[in-house]
Amino acid sequence: MTEPLLVDRTDAVVTLTLNRPNAMNALDVALKEALRDALAELETDRSCRAVVLAGAGGSFSAGQDLREHVSTLENSASDPLGTVRAHYNPIAARLANLPKPVVAAVRGMAAGAGASLAFLADIRIGGPTTSFLMAFAKVGLAADTGASWTLPRLVGHAKAVELLMLAEPVRAEEACRLGLLNRLTDDDEQVLPVAQELAARLAAGPTIAYGAIKRQLSIADAGTLADALAAEAQAQSICGATADHRAATLAFVAKQKPVFEGR
Repeated sequence: MTEPLLVDRTDAVVTLTLNRPNAMNALDVALKEALRDALAELETDRSCRAVVLAGAGGSFSAGQDLREHVSTLENSASDPLGTVRAHYNPIAARLANLPKPVVAAVRGMAAGAGASLAFLADIRIGGPTTSFLMAFAKVGLAADTGASWTLPRLVGHAKAVELLMLAEPVRAEEACRLGLLNRLTDDDEQVLPVAQELAARLAAGPTIAYGAIKRQLSIADAGTLADALAAEAQAQSICGATADHRAATLAFVAKQKPVFEGR
């Protein structure tokens, strides 16, 4: 049986590949559970210092597997969308709070929950065929997998309303202009290698500081200036006590290139 999620380790970079290419990497229960559990393991895996999220074949992910969902609708009288609490919410929380950088290699279509997964990454790389579709309303649903939180932060409230309600595709260049993509390659074949190269660069950096930056921004997005200042003070206390900070400061004074070890 083909594994729904491929896990590849290259040095300190772990690439998680959604592996249902014949179904445009649609998210069935097996894939959702595999992704949820893999992210839980990576939270405390000190050998992993950066994560790449990708899709097999020509698509990133078409979102929820609607063929499987039809069966759920027919057989579940109480909570046909229980997958949101069981799978999508834990996946979103773990991706957003992962204390290490996450780079999404978004090749081809990212729709519905698939797009939501990409938006939870810290940096998104796309190619000429990359497109996003907030498809939830097309099947009578509201947003999930964190899209109601990430999308307004990426494109603003008004544009988020438009994308979610009209459910129109956003092509690569427009996605880059809006901030849904950080970088755009000239060739789809380069999307994953560029994402992995960037992840390797981040993995060689001050990963404790990167995790602190993610927490700071999350707090500042939803809080007051006082909340942000408190988060900054806490983060600098943590980062200031690291071996990485001391070594990098000494390297700077000595006009040498710092070497970060994530401790």
